[in-house]
Amino acid sequence: MFFLRMIARSFTRQLRRRMLIALTVCLSATVSVAMLGVVFDVGDKLNAELSTYGSNITVQPKADAVVSDLYNTEAAASSGDQADPTAFLKESDAVKIKTIFWAFNITNFAPQLNVHADVNGVSAPIVGTWFNKTLKLPSGESTVVGVEGMRSWWQLDGSWPKDDSDQGVIGKTLADQLGVKTGDTVTLTKKDADGQTRQQKVRLTGVYDSGDDENGSLYMASSTAQVLANLPDSVDKIEVKALTTPENDLARKAAKNPAALSQDEWETWYCTAYPSSIAYQIEEVIPGAVAKQVRQVAALQGNVLQKTQAVMILMTALSLVAAAVAVANLMAASISERSNELALLKAIGATDGAVSRLMLAETAAISLVGAIAGALLGSGVAQIVGQVVFGSGITMRPMVFVLVFVLLAFTVLVAASSSIRSILSVKPAEVLHGR
Repeated sequence: MFFLRMIARSFTRQLRRRMLIALTVCLSATVSVAMLGVVFDVGDKLNAELSTYGSNITVQPKADAVVSDLYNTEAAASSGDQADPTAFLKESDAVKIKTIFWAFNITNFAPQLNVHADVNGVSAPIVGTWFNKTLKLPSGESTVVGVEGMRSWWQLDGSWPKDDSDQGVIGKTLADQLGVKTGDTVTLTKKDADGQTRQQKVRLTGVYDSGDDENGSLYMASSTAQVLANLPDSVDKIEVKALTTPENDLARKAAKNPAALSQDEWETWYCTAYPSSIAYQIEEVIPGAVAKQVRQVAALQGNVLQKTQAVMILMTALSLVAAAVAVANLMAASISERSNELALLKAIGATDGAVSRLMLAETAAISLVGAIAGALLGSGVAQIVGQVVFGSGITMRPMVFVLVFVLLAFTVLVAASSSIRSILSVKPAEVLHGR
């Protein structure tokens, strides 16, 4: 009881220095909780933010995937020189993507039939796809998928077409070339594999500006494109947007050869939302398909995440170092001012250990008050960061508070220990006699 009373009395003495210690710990705790809270939650936030800029997984027929890897036909496709596809997937199989283990991480997808046709006499790429299609899943649930949600950065003058209709949207470059605008009707002419010429009129509901080579294309409903090309229930690519976990060594090893994984590695990889594991599961449910992650997107997610986390961890470390220096200086000044009191305690029989424990207990008590206040403030700061940067709140995990309190306890202990050593040099006779 006497020990507790002495600690309680210490709060009424040297109030200014006590408040400065509490404020220092509070600020350090605020920064640490806010930064570590964001670090633990930033992966999902960054993936969700980056996923608004297109798909990160593409699904192709095996034959096309092999040819693409051998001859880099994707580069030709981007320049508009690619011939019409010769291998296809079933459009009706696309819904199976939402039946895999990581179905809830699949936020959107859209099948495509990419062909060429004459548009008002000008040869142009035609993309048959889904725009805003409602699918009934085997589980009884429904979901809305399509290009409308996957091309959020497009600037569209007009409105999106309806699925299963004769409507379409045209790229700005192609529209300027043809001299057409929203509301006009264009005539598509294509010769199919049997040598028959087919025509299809498409009413333009909008003109889009994608900012890239897609401005030279015309997008229309997949059902209409399949009739034009005489390819029922056929698509040559499926774009998939998924929330994924950034790759690590295990994911890269699995991407090269999943069969090389041990049983434990396999279970960890398969049950983690890596791009490669999601792609593998898509291949399991769609016959004859090869799913590949878009490496540029995956690399961007990993790099941005690592750099963001590194900056926040560095800020946390710097705040703890600053707190340690400040607490050590404040305690050294406090011990110097209380030298008479400490000398008296030693003169009446208190050991160096007892006096040191008293000083540590006083510092721990005031630091705990500052840490609790800082933890509350840090949670609020984390929510502000989440709303400003990501437009959503940060999920504060209990591990963040445990880690911060452990780090602060270690920091305060190190700072206090360096200052308390001066107690050992206090000689009661000299101090009390003013020498």
